[in-house]
Amino acid sequence: MNTDSSSENPVATPSVVSVSALNQAVARMLERNFPLAWVSGEISNFTRAASGHWYFTLKDDAAQVRAVMFRGRAQYAGFTPREGDKVEVRALVTLYAPRGDYQLNVEAIRRAGVGNLYEAFLQLKEKLNAEGLFDPLRKRALPVFARTIGIVTSPQAAALRDILSTLRRRAPHVRVILYPTPVQGEGAAQKIAQAIATASNRAECDVLLVCRGGGSIEDLWSFNEEIVARAIAAATMPVVSGVGHETDVTIADFAADLRAPTPTAAAELAAPPRADWLATLDAHADDLRRAMKRRLSDAAQTLDWLSRRLVSPSTYIAHERLRLHGFQARLAHATRTPLKQARFSLTHLQTRLAAQLPDTASRRTQLTYDARRMIALMRANTGRERQALGALAAQLELLNPRRTLERGYAIVMDSKGKLVRAPRDLRPRDVVTMRLAEGSAEVGIASVQPTLE
Repeated sequence: MNTDSSSENPVATPSVVSVSALNQAVARMLERNFPLAWVSGEISNFTRAASGHWYFTLKDDAAQVRAVMFRGRAQYAGFTPREGDKVEVRALVTLYAPRGDYQLNVEAIRRAGVGNLYEAFLQLKEKLNAEGLFDPLRKRALPVFARTIGIVTSPQAAALRDILSTLRRRAPHVRVILYPTPVQGEGAAQKIAQAIATASNRAECDVLLVCRGGGSIEDLWSFNEEIVARAIAAATMPVVSGVGHETDVTIADFAADLRAPTPTAAAELAAPPRADWLATLDAHADDLRRAMKRRLSDAAQTLDWLSRRLVSPSTYIAHERLRLHGFQARLAHATRTPLKQARFSLTHLQTRLAAQLPDTASRRTQLTYDARRMIALMRANTGRERQALGALAAQLELLNPRRTLERGYAIVMDSKGKLVRAPRDLRPRDVVTMRLAEGSAEVGIASVQPTLE
């Protein structure tokens, strides 16, 4: 039987995808399988677009990869990379679909080696802080008038020239002592600590400046060493740290009594302008002069007033003698007149009293007679009351229950103490109490009979 070739099963044809879909799928696969990671390399072909985005190539000796850092991330980088810079980037592996280029989407960038240095910086900072080396309570205030300022820095450093220029301009009267030391390189930390210890042991300055100019984190690393921090903390005088620029922060800044953003600022903090102090002193001197003049004027006026009040002692005594005679006369008159008035009033009152006194003799006789009558009446009344009381006592004795009981009668009470007055109040086998003349008895009821008429 003939068969048509068209009736046979066709071969399955795979689906066709577009280049865009392919690139998007590859990008998703890369992003899923390669999480954020730090990648180190050298900057090449660096371009900063007008939009603020950074485009560059990251390479090493054997390979290279394109990278992009968008403006939102680049503005927090802290520095702008240059050709040949060794850097480390934290990036997401992705694919730029329009060109099909594999690239890194950079979220953070730092100079090569900074990660390890920064980790060591944080560990040392935490350690010294736990020991209380950075405690604000141990910080010392700078002297108001520093006569001698010590400087720990390199003699060749530009920072020294800035400090000396600032001190010469602001406080030319201040004595300056330099404790020279290298500020970077191998063994610089030990030499810086030794210079600080020398200044502390000599105790010849009022405040100590530990300074150097700006640089990379590697250049400033000597001031991140533990030995330098402990030397600053152990110094016998206040220490001002002026290391690097405003954005640079070192362990020495935390250990110092005061941090200055730059070496020049450290000099300004240590030595206030002499012109300002002189102006203040002149103002105070003017205030003192004005106050003294005012005081002298007041004293002169007071002296004039007192001189006008001052009189001759003999005149003053004569005047006071006259005043004394006047007081004596007034006192004599004031005492005699009331006394005469009092005597006259007393005589008048005695006369009136004698006229108003009653005849007490007759009243006393009547009172004696009334007292005798009252006593007689009370005795008679008492006798009658005693007779009545005796009669009532005899009647009460006849009604006394005890006398009734003595005649052979008894008081019957049930178990509740209630008086039994009729047979109906009793039941067989009840126990009653019989109160007799000489005690009581408990009696059991055998039977109860009603009253027989």
